[in-house]
Amino acid sequence: MKPSAWSPVARTSAARKRARPTSSRPKSGKRGRAMSNQQVVDLMEHVWSSIDSLCSRITEAQWKTPTDCPGWSVQDQVSHLVGAEAGILGNPRPDHTPGDTSYVKNDIGQSNEVVVDFRRSWPGRQVLDEFRELTRQRLTYLRGLTDDGFAAETQTPLGPGTITEFVRIRIMDAWVHEQDIRRALNIPGELDGPVASHAVGRVSRAMPFVVARKAKAPDGVTVVFNITGSAGSVVSVAVEGGRGSALDSEPESPTVKITSDLETFACLGCGRWDPAEALSSGKIKVAGDTVLGEIIVHQMNIMV
Repeated sequence: MKPSAWSPVARTSAARKRARPTSSRPKSGKRGRAMSNQQVVDLMEHVWSSIDSLCSRITEAQWKTPTDCPGWSVQDQVSHLVGAEAGILGNPRPDHTPGDTSYVKNDIGQSNEVVVDFRRSWPGRQVLDEFRELTRQRLTYLRGLTDDGFAAETQTPLGPGTITEFVRIRIMDAWVHEQDIRRALNIPGELDGPVASHAVGRVSRAMPFVVARKAKAPDGVTVVFNITGSAGSVVSVAVEGGRGSALDSEPESPTVKITSDLETFACLGCGRWDPAEALSSGKIKVAGDTVLGEIIVHQMNIMV
């Protein structure tokens, strides 16, 4: 899984004039004091520990349960995380040619499939053991970094960035795949708290791109995403000059208001659920310009 790149957006004075604070819930990007590097690592450790705890109590049959990712089982989800962390550690990739890849959409998916398919014949417990060892090594490395080390430049899935930014992306990726596992096994959890808030915050950062570039909303449009729940937020977007920008406050009368719980927002933003089914079931609701709103909902997926 890799988030698609999105363009930086500029706030405009016109958009600011139309907006006023209307909610005490956190806004996108306004979640309080910035985390220290070690607090970022705390979130990484939390999600890895949560996956470990979840998978340590499932049966071999449950390891093989299909998930929302086409072609992937619960075991494949963990194998994907193993492959990612092994690559970051510099471990050699397996010399392996996957079998059926008819469900794979692109080159990134083909690359992911090598490390996943390589482990398909393993018992689930063996994959979990490898996950534990690799994440232990990664945590040892991250806990030993200085602030200068975290500031070092590296290549991230979104392009050049810092080690800190890369870890932030890994937190989101791991949480998304944990949720894939939980939905498949009907073991809900980790839909509130700082990791969920962080992960959904990463998805919400792409909504200006979704509204302006993917849904092609015209200039002057304002859109509010109301993500309910304790880890949710209100994400407000304005379009000016063909570009979307995140607003610091919620418009009084937005063109479109889209409301969903955190799980639905994440599943649509990460391409896990069918937008049409989410709309028809009422999992996501559109107010205002419903035609434009439904177009936006259908374009929320930011994954490639």
